[in-house]
Amino acid sequence: MGGATFFYMKKIIPTLLLFFATLTAQAQSEAALQFGYFSFKEVMEATPDYAAAQQELDKLAAQYEAETKRSEEEFNKKYEEFLDGQNGFAPSILKKRQAELQDLMEKNVAFKKETQRLLKQAKDDAFEPIKQKINAAAKQIGQEKKLLFIINTDNNGMPYADETAGLDITSDLKEQLSK
Repeated sequence: MGGATFFYMKKIIPTLLLFFATLTAQAQSEAALQFGYFSFKEVMEATPDYAAAQQELDKLAAQYEAETKRSEEEFNKKYEEFLDGQNGFAPSILKKRQAELQDLMEKNVAFKKETQRLLKQAKDDAFEPIKQKINAAAKQIGQEKKLLFIINTDNNGMPYADETAGLDITSDLKEQLSK
């Protein structure tokens, strides 16, 4: 019987090893297939720095808006003066005043365009450090949880994903960034 037991063990051990190797490979491949996802906007708005940055941007936008309004009022006043006096102006004065109004209007349009550009640049500058913190935190969480990649779900960037294969890390990011 000793020979039969040895023969039996000789067949079972490789089978068990193959079984455990298959289970280990399957577990590793399942872990490797996992991905993370989160809403960048939701996480950004939850950071402590977001409210302060947004408040500064709102203040800057209000300053630009006030200056735009002042310029428009100045233009409207000069235009009304022009309309009131245009019949009594000599042709050369009329032409000069028209040129002044045209110049003022062009400057106002240019200022509005420049304001939009400056506000966009200020927004990018204000939020860039927050974005960098979020990306660094996402990378750290991804490494800790052994995720292959992390997807930003904003703007319909991920219309479908099997949530059983993915991991929502939104709350993890909020928690880590609130420290």
